[in-house]
Amino acid sequence: MSRLRALVDHGRGRRPRCGEAGFTLIELLVATTIGIALLGVISSLTISALRGQPKITEKTADIGTARYVLDRMTRELRNGIVVNEAAASSVSFQAYVRRTACGAATQPASTAPSIKCQVTLACTTTPRACTRREAASGEVGKGTAVTFLTGLTNGSAVFTYLPNTTAPTYVKVTLTLPDPSGGGDTLTVSDGATMRNAVLES
Repeated sequence: MSRLRALVDHGRGRRPRCGEAGFTLIELLVATTIGIALLGVISSLTISALRGQPKITEKTADIGTARYVLDRMTRELRNGIVVNEAAASSVSFQAYVRRTACGAATQPASTAPSIKCQVTLACTTTPRACTRREAASGEVGKGTAVTFLTGLTNGSAVFTYLPNTTAPTYVKVTLTLPDPSGGGDTLTVSDGATMRNAVLES
């Protein structure tokens, strides 16, 4: 009996051999708790990102649309000859356009020259939209209004002019759209164009 007890005592005191080492129950519980906490944090971040993705996508689409419209407006202003009416919410100018007739929907053959027409861009706050009119040269504000942008929040302050509103040669356009997520932030894009044909016609 004493020999057996001595063997047991000796077995308790010996160090485990390589491959026999393990974790205690407390270590396993702590590791499991930490793992569960990490999984919870990762899951929360993933869910938050997935919920915010539609808003980010919508905001990106709005910015893309605003940039496209802004590019279209500045391109047309760049072809301008003279500004006949300059205001913060509208601009009417003579420009060369690719049409068979002013206000027509058809474009001429590639060999035909552009024609001089009166283009009027106007933005309003009620409704929050921008329209374009095209008429014969000198007919300010005439022609059929075609809406090309909606949802604008700064309809009364879209255009600024340099050196002045009397004889501007540079027109700056600023478009401000509401935050699609409903927050207080707004999306603003701006650009400008020098009327490159103004010098040629003067």
